[in-house]
Amino acid sequence: MMGRQPGGQKQLFYSFNLDDHVPPDHLLRGIDQFLDLGDLHQHLAPFYSHTGRPSIDPQLLIRMLIVGYCFGIRSERRLCEEVHLNLAYRWFCRLGLEDQVPDHSTLSKNRHGRFRDSDTLRFVFEQVLERCVREGLVAGEGFAIDASLVKADANRQRGVPGTEADRSDRRSISRPVREYLAALDQAEVEKNTPKNISLTDPAAQWSAAGGPAFYAYSANYLVTPQRELWSTLRRHLPIRSMRSTLPRR
Repeated sequence: MMGRQPGGQKQLFYSFNLDDHVPPDHLLRGIDQFLDLGDLHQHLAPFYSHTGRPSIDPQLLIRMLIVGYCFGIRSERRLCEEVHLNLAYRWFCRLGLEDQVPDHSTLSKNRHGRFRDSDTLRFVFEQVLERCVREGLVAGEGFAIDASLVKADANRQRGVPGTEADRSDRRSISRPVREYLAALDQAEVEKNTPKNISLTDPAAQWSAAGGPAFYAYSANYLVTPQRELWSTLRRHLPIRSMRSTLPRR
């Protein structure tokens, strides 16, 4: 006999538990088991005002960013939509069914502003690394260093020769360009003129490795050979003499 979905009056009360709807083998369950953000508020306290309306909990924003990194969600607008719709994401971010997801502009302003100024992502990385040390996953006896060429999100047509780059009027240029020029001013190294400079992302390096030239970064990793865990990560700037020193742990 053919069945039909019952209609009529909706229920007035529902009994719903998010934890019951997240599979036991879900990736976020494993991360949540060992992720400790208890010291995050103390780390960010100097970057918040002691007056005014309460802000969005920074732990919520960090958990949302972790979801984006783990599942390859690059757009902050789409990340907010996915957290709103996905029950597992809501569970990991400590959001109930009726809790409101922060606006994408709030996430963007904190990531580019407060989190960058306080080096929060580095702080979270080091907290995870310390947990790995306590669990015996990082012994500190042997390490391997490797580098990867990461393609920058910059159009190769949106560039000019280094000798033609106009840096006089810094008020009319974009934020990435201003940050790049400020880093050059603070660096105590010889300022060699790059062959090409991207107007979108001037910190990217013009590279011809593996085919036609493109803008890229050189990401360097310090890895433990036994567990293949990252112990530190540094991004090299396009100046060859500016080498990042890997911290010893």
